[in-house]
Amino acid sequence: MKIRKYLFIITVACLSLVTMSSAYAAQFKVLLFTKTAGWHHSSIHEGVTAMRELASRHDFGLEWHEYAGLVMNDDYLSQFDAIVLMNTTGDIFNNEQQQAFKRFIQSGKGFVGVHSASDTEYNWEWYGKLVGHYFKIHPENQTARLVKQNNRFPGMQGFNDRHLWTDELYTFLPANIEGLQYLLTVDESTYSPKADWGDKKSDGMGEFHPMAWYHEFDGGRSFYTALGHIPGVYRDEVFLSHLYGGIYWAATGKGIE
Repeated sequence: MKIRKYLFIITVACLSLVTMSSAYAAQFKVLLFTKTAGWHHSSIHEGVTAMRELASRHDFGLEWHEYAGLVMNDDYLSQFDAIVLMNTTGDIFNNEQQQAFKRFIQSGKGFVGVHSASDTEYNWEWYGKLVGHYFKIHPENQTARLVKQNNRFPGMQGFNDRHLWTDELYTFLPANIEGLQYLLTVDESTYSPKADWGDKKSDGMGEFHPMAWYHEFDGGRSFYTALGHIPGVYRDEVFLSHLYGGIYWAATGKGIE
């Protein structure tokens, strides 16, 4: 009798834990992917730590991976609400993985690209439209003035209208798609945008030089920020709020005032 009584108590306790776990489930789940097939940013390590802290602070689920063969398939991706490509570079997906990623977005899910996510998958036209612009070149790290273009998007409230910022300031190729909603630009008069890599040169983008944007695409949502090269950026509360705002919108479609 005592054994039955103890088994009953244990069963009730286990059921209670399951109920509590369901009641306090994370609000959404994100796949963080950092594979590189070219330049490897040292700030990936700080970025992963920052993402874990954001997940804890904002109560969302997070898994970090770098092996596309494991995660880029329909079954595995079905558990996530958004994919974050943080400082990825080069061709990181094969054809089957690309199609699984595409179906994920088409199912109404979200994408977040951080910094060199725009230096990724140049030969995949669909991804080019998803990310918005491809990276072209960058000058040396400098301090410049960011210009806030939109205060209604989540996470933008921490930026001043003209915000002093130090980072690797990307120059981009022309937009791959119309309808991008720009969040931040950089004032080229406040730094030197000139860069010369021999076979690739640039004097900047001129009066309108985008640094962050979002749009709806192919049934899903896409947010991109060019910030995030310097490791210390991932300890900056303004940047972390900006990053979480993009993740929150991409994963849920909510937050725009």
